[in-house]
Amino acid sequence: MKICVVTDDNAGFSKQEINELGIYVVRMPILIDEDTYFENISIDEKTFYQKMADNADIKTSQPAPGEIMELWDNLLKTYDAILHIPMSSGLSEECNTAKVLAQNYEGKVFVVDNHRISVTLKAAVRDALKLIKEGKDPEYIREYLTKDGLNSTIYIMVDTLKYLKKGGRITPAAALIGGALHLKPVLTLLGQKLDAFKKAIGTKKAKLIMIDAIKNDLATKFKDYKKEDLIFSMAYTYDFDEAIQFKKEFAEAIGIDEKQIEMNPLSLSVATHIGPGALAVTVSNHLKWN
Repeated sequence: MKICVVTDDNAGFSKQEINELGIYVVRMPILIDEDTYFENISIDEKTFYQKMADNADIKTSQPAPGEIMELWDNLLKTYDAILHIPMSSGLSEECNTAKVLAQNYEGKVFVVDNHRISVTLKAAVRDALKLIKEGKDPEYIREYLTKDGLNSTIYIMVDTLKYLKKGGRITPAAALIGGALHLKPVLTLLGQKLDAFKKAIGTKKAKLIMIDAIKNDLATKFKDYKKEDLIFSMAYTYDFDEAIQFKKEFAEAIGIDEKQIEMNPLSLSVATHIGPGALAVTVSNHLKWN
Protein backbone atom coordinates (compact mmCIF):
# COMPACT_ATOMS: atom_id res chain seq x y z
CA MET A 1 0.00 0.00 0.00
CA LYS A 2 1.03 3.57 -0.62
CA ILE A 3 0.57 5.30 2.74
CA CYS A 4 1.15 8.94 3.70
CA VAL A 5 1.39 10.62 7.09
CA VAL A 6 -0.51 13.72 8.16
CA THR A 7 0.12 15.54 11.43
CA ASP A 8 -0.47 19.08 12.72
CA ASP A 9 1.94 21.92 13.31
CA ASN A 10 2.00 21.27 17.06
CA ALA A 11 4.62 18.62 16.21
CA GLY A 12 6.99 21.45 15.33
CA PHE A 13 8.36 20.21 12.01
CA SER A 14 10.23 22.86 10.03
CA LYS A 15 9.44 23.46 6.36
CA GLN A 16 12.69 21.70 5.44
CA GLU A 17 11.82 18.64 7.54
CA ILE A 18 8.32 18.49 6.04
CA ASN A 19 9.77 18.46 2.54
CA GLU A 20 12.54 15.98 3.33
CA LEU A 21 10.23 13.52 5.10
CA GLY A 22 7.38 13.87 2.62
CA ILE A 23 4.74 14.40 5.30
CA TYR A 24 1.70 16.66 5.29
CA VAL A 25 0.78 19.16 7.99
CA VAL A 26 -2.59 20.56 9.08
CA ARG A 27 -2.15 24.15 10.20
CA MET A 28 -3.69 25.20 13.53
CA PRO A 29 -5.50 28.56 13.37
CA ILE A 30 -4.25 31.27 15.74
CA LEU A 31 -6.74 34.06 16.39
CA ILE A 32 -5.16 37.43 17.22
CA ASP A 33 -7.61 40.25 17.89
CA GLU A 34 -10.16 38.20 15.88
CA ASP A 35 -7.88 37.92 12.81
CA THR A 36 -6.78 34.40 11.80
CA TYR A 37 -3.12 33.54 11.30
CA PHE A 38 -1.17 30.37 10.55
CA GLU A 39 2.35 29.72 11.85
CA ASN A 40 5.12 30.14 9.27
CA ILE A 41 2.53 31.10 6.65
CA SER A 42 0.90 34.37 7.68
CA ILE A 43 2.75 35.05 10.94
CA ASP A 44 6.31 34.44 12.11
CA GLU A 45 7.69 33.92 15.61
CA LYS A 46 8.97 37.50 16.03
CA THR A 47 5.63 39.07 15.10
CA PHE A 48 3.69 36.64 17.28
CA TYR A 49 5.70 37.38 20.43
CA GLN A 50 5.56 41.11 19.75
CA LYS A 51 1.77 40.91 19.61
CA MET A 52 1.84 38.88 22.81
CA ALA A 53 4.00 41.54 24.48
CA ASP A 54 1.51 44.18 23.29
CA ASN A 55 -1.20 42.25 25.16
CA ALA A 56 -3.16 41.34 22.04
CA ASP A 57 -6.10 38.97 22.48
CA ILE A 58 -4.62 35.65 21.31
CA LYS A 59 -6.54 32.38 21.12
CA THR A 60 -6.27 29.08 19.29
CA SER A 61 -8.84 27.11 17.35
CA GLN A 62 -9.01 23.73 15.69
CA PRO A 63 -8.80 23.37 11.91
CA ALA A 64 -12.07 23.56 10.00
CA PRO A 65 -13.46 20.06 9.27
CA GLY A 66 -13.88 20.98 5.62
CA GLU A 67 -10.18 21.79 5.31
CA ILE A 68 -9.19 18.43 6.79
CA MET A 69 -11.53 16.54 4.46
CA GLU A 70 -10.28 18.52 1.47
CA LEU A 71 -6.70 17.57 2.33
CA TRP A 72 -7.64 13.90 2.73
CA ASP A 73 -9.59 13.87 -0.55
CA ASN A 74 -6.63 15.31 -2.45
CA LEU A 75 -4.15 12.91 -0.85
CA LEU A 76 -6.31 9.88 -1.61
CA LYS A 77 -5.96 10.66 -5.29
CA THR A 78 -2.31 9.63 -4.89
CA TYR A 79 -2.22 7.40 -1.79
CA ASP A 80 -4.12 4.26 -0.79
CA ALA A 81 -4.32 5.22 2.89
CA ILE A 82 -3.64 8.08 5.30
CA LEU A 83 -2.23 7.92 8.83
CA HIS A 84 -3.48 11.06 10.57
CA ILE A 85 -1.48 11.74 13.76
CA PRO A 86 -2.71 14.91 15.54
CA MET A 87 -1.93 16.28 18.98
CA SER A 88 -3.38 14.49 22.03
CA SER A 89 -7.18 14.35 22.23
CA GLY A 90 -6.89 15.54 25.83
CA LEU A 91 -5.51 18.91 24.71
CA SER A 92 -7.66 19.66 21.66
CA GLU A 93 -10.87 18.53 20.00
CA GLU A 94 -8.97 18.24 16.72
CA CYS A 95 -8.27 14.53 17.24
CA ASN A 96 -11.88 13.66 18.11
CA THR A 97 -13.12 15.69 15.14
CA ALA A 98 -10.76 13.76 12.85
CA LYS A 99 -12.01 10.45 14.26
CA VAL A 100 -15.60 11.40 13.41
CA LEU A 101 -14.65 12.57 9.92
CA ALA A 102 -12.67 9.39 9.29
CA GLN A 103 -15.86 7.33 9.61
CA ASN A 104 -16.66 8.51 6.08
CA TYR A 105 -13.30 7.14 4.86
CA GLU A 106 -13.49 3.59 6.15
CA GLY A 107 -10.34 1.66 5.40
CA LYS A 108 -8.57 4.71 4.01
CA VAL A 109 -8.01 7.18 6.89
CA PHE A 110 -6.57 5.94 10.18
CA VAL A 111 -6.56 8.49 13.02
CA VAL A 112 -3.95 7.90 15.72
CA ASP A 113 -4.37 9.27 19.24
CA ASN A 114 -1.12 8.50 21.03
CA HIS A 115 -1.51 11.24 23.65
CA ARG A 116 1.49 13.28 22.55
CA ILE A 117 2.33 16.85 21.65
CA SER A 118 5.34 18.81 20.42
CA VAL A 119 8.63 16.92 20.17
CA THR A 120 7.18 13.63 21.44
CA LEU A 121 4.53 13.85 18.68
CA LYS A 122 7.37 14.49 16.25
CA ALA A 123 9.01 11.22 17.34
CA ALA A 124 5.73 9.35 16.78
CA VAL A 125 5.52 10.66 13.21
CA ARG A 126 9.05 9.44 12.53
CA ASP A 127 8.14 6.03 13.96
CA ALA A 128 5.15 5.90 11.60
CA LEU A 129 7.39 6.63 8.62
CA LYS A 130 9.79 3.88 9.73
CA LEU A 131 6.95 1.34 9.97
CA ILE A 132 5.65 2.36 6.54
CA LYS A 133 9.12 1.69 5.09
CA GLU A 134 9.04 -1.74 6.73
CA GLY A 135 5.81 -2.50 4.87
CA LYS A 136 3.46 -2.49 7.86
CA ASP A 137 -0.21 -1.87 7.10
CA PRO A 138 -1.94 1.28 8.48
CA GLU A 139 -4.04 -0.57 11.08
CA TYR A 140 -0.90 -2.20 12.51
CA ILE A 141 0.83 1.19 12.66
CA ARG A 142 -2.15 2.84 14.36
CA GLU A 143 -2.26 0.12 17.01
CA TYR A 144 1.50 0.28 17.53
CA LEU A 145 1.55 4.06 17.97
CA THR A 146 -1.48 3.99 20.27
CA LYS A 147 0.11 1.39 22.56
CA ASP A 148 3.51 3.09 22.42
CA GLY A 149 2.14 6.58 23.08
CA LEU A 150 2.73 6.48 26.81
CA ASN A 151 6.38 5.50 26.32
CA SER A 152 7.23 9.17 26.56
CA THR A 153 7.35 11.85 29.19
CA ILE A 154 7.38 15.64 29.04
CA TYR A 155 7.91 18.35 31.65
CA ILE A 156 7.34 22.04 30.95
CA MET A 157 8.43 25.00 33.07
CA VAL A 158 6.19 28.02 32.63
CA ASP A 159 7.86 31.38 33.14
CA THR A 160 4.67 33.22 34.05
CA LEU A 161 1.15 32.29 35.14
CA LYS A 162 -0.35 35.13 33.09
CA TYR A 163 -1.27 33.06 30.05
CA LEU A 164 -2.57 30.10 32.02
CA LYS A 165 -4.85 32.55 33.81
CA LYS A 166 -5.91 34.12 30.51
CA GLY A 167 -6.86 30.72 29.16
CA GLY A 168 -8.89 29.93 32.26
CA ARG A 169 -6.57 27.19 33.47
CA ILE A 170 -5.93 28.82 36.85
CA THR A 171 -7.86 31.39 38.87
CA PRO A 172 -6.92 35.10 38.84
CA ALA A 173 -6.22 34.89 42.60
CA ALA A 174 -3.77 32.00 42.11
CA ALA A 175 -2.04 33.90 39.31
CA LEU A 176 -1.69 36.99 41.50
CA ILE A 177 -0.15 35.02 44.38
CA GLY A 178 2.10 33.09 41.99
CA GLY A 179 3.38 36.29 40.42
CA ALA A 180 4.17 37.81 43.80
CA LEU A 181 6.11 34.71 44.89
CA HIS A 182 7.87 34.31 41.50
CA LEU A 183 6.45 30.81 41.18
CA LYS A 184 7.49 28.78 38.15
CA PRO A 185 4.99 25.94 37.66
CA VAL A 186 6.30 22.71 36.20
CA LEU A 187 3.64 20.90 34.15
CA THR A 188 3.62 17.36 32.84
CA LEU A 189 1.66 15.55 30.15
CA LEU A 190 0.23 12.44 31.77
CA GLY A 191 -1.90 10.39 29.39
CA GLN A 192 -4.24 12.88 27.81
CA LYS A 193 -4.04 15.83 30.18
CA LEU A 194 -1.49 18.54 30.85
CA ASP A 195 -1.38 18.61 34.66
CA ALA A 196 0.49 20.46 37.38
CA PHE A 197 3.58 18.53 38.50
CA LYS A 198 5.31 20.83 41.01
CA LYS A 199 5.74 24.52 41.73
CA ALA A 200 9.14 26.13 42.20
CA ILE A 201 10.27 29.51 43.45
CA GLY A 202 12.59 30.72 40.73
CA THR A 203 13.85 29.35 37.43
CA LYS A 204 16.89 27.58 38.91
CA LYS A 205 14.73 25.44 41.19
CA ALA A 206 12.28 24.67 38.38
CA LYS A 207 15.12 23.40 36.20
CA LEU A 208 16.31 21.11 39.01
CA ILE A 209 12.79 19.74 39.40
CA MET A 210 12.64 18.84 35.69
CA ILE A 211 16.10 17.23 35.78
CA ASP A 212 15.19 15.16 38.83
CA ALA A 213 11.90 14.13 37.20
CA ILE A 214 13.70 12.86 34.09
CA LYS A 215 16.26 11.02 36.25
CA ASN A 216 13.41 9.32 38.08
CA ASP A 217 11.73 8.33 34.81
CA LEU A 218 14.99 6.87 33.52
CA ALA A 219 15.28 4.79 36.70
CA THR A 220 11.68 3.58 36.56
CA LYS A 221 9.65 4.02 33.39
CA PHE A 222 12.67 3.62 31.07
CA LYS A 223 14.78 1.34 33.23
CA ASP A 224 14.89 -1.35 30.52
CA TYR A 225 16.32 1.05 27.92
CA LYS A 226 19.85 2.28 27.33
CA LYS A 227 20.17 6.07 27.26
CA GLU A 228 21.59 5.98 23.74
CA ASP A 229 18.41 4.24 22.53
CA LEU A 230 16.12 6.98 23.82
CA ILE A 231 15.20 10.35 22.35
CA PHE A 232 16.00 13.31 24.58
CA SER A 233 14.52 16.60 23.44
CA MET A 234 14.24 20.15 24.65
CA ALA A 235 11.76 22.78 23.55
CA TYR A 236 11.29 26.41 24.39
CA THR A 237 9.25 29.51 23.72
CA TYR A 238 11.08 32.63 22.56
CA ASP A 239 14.21 32.56 24.76
CA PHE A 240 16.68 30.52 22.70
CA ASP A 241 19.74 31.56 24.74
CA GLU A 242 18.17 30.33 27.99
CA ALA A 243 17.26 27.06 26.28
CA ILE A 244 20.83 26.52 25.05
CA GLN A 245 22.17 27.08 28.54
CA PHE A 246 19.68 24.64 30.02
CA LYS A 247 20.62 22.10 27.36
CA LYS A 248 24.19 22.10 28.66
CA GLU A 249 23.06 21.81 32.28
CA PHE A 250 20.61 19.03 31.45
CA ALA A 251 23.12 16.96 29.43
CA GLU A 252 25.70 17.15 32.22
CA ALA A 253 23.17 16.24 34.92
CA ILE A 254 21.70 13.29 33.00
CA GLY A 255 25.08 12.06 31.78
CA ILE A 256 24.58 12.25 28.03
CA ASP A 257 26.24 14.06 25.15
CA GLU A 258 24.62 17.35 24.16
CA LYS A 259 24.46 16.06 20.59
CA GLN A 260 21.90 13.48 21.72
CA ILE A 261 19.45 16.24 22.66
CA GLU A 262 17.21 17.60 19.92
CA MET A 263 16.31 21.30 20.25
CA ASN A 264 13.02 22.68 18.96
CA PRO A 265 10.93 25.81 19.45
CA LEU A 266 7.45 25.05 20.76
CA SER A 267 4.72 25.77 18.25
CA LEU A 268 2.96 29.13 18.45
CA SER A 269 -0.34 27.40 19.21
CA VAL A 270 1.30 25.90 22.33
CA ALA A 271 2.99 29.22 23.17
CA THR A 272 -0.43 30.90 23.16
CA HIS A 273 -1.31 29.01 26.34
CA ILE A 274 2.01 29.08 28.20
CA GLY A 275 3.66 32.31 27.05
CA PRO A 276 7.31 33.20 26.36
CA GLY A 277 10.17 31.93 28.49
CA ALA A 278 8.87 28.37 28.84
CA LEU A 279 11.27 25.41 28.80
CA ALA A 280 10.41 21.77 28.19
CA VAL A 281 12.38 18.54 28.49
CA THR A 282 11.23 15.21 27.12
CA VAL A 283 12.35 11.63 26.77
CA SER A 284 10.69 8.98 24.64
CA ASN A 285 11.25 5.51 23.29
CA HIS A 286 11.51 5.23 19.50
CA LEU A 287 12.24 2.84 16.68
CA LYS A 288 15.66 2.77 15.05
CA TRP A 289 15.21 5.30 12.24
CA ASN A 290 18.51 4.70 10.46
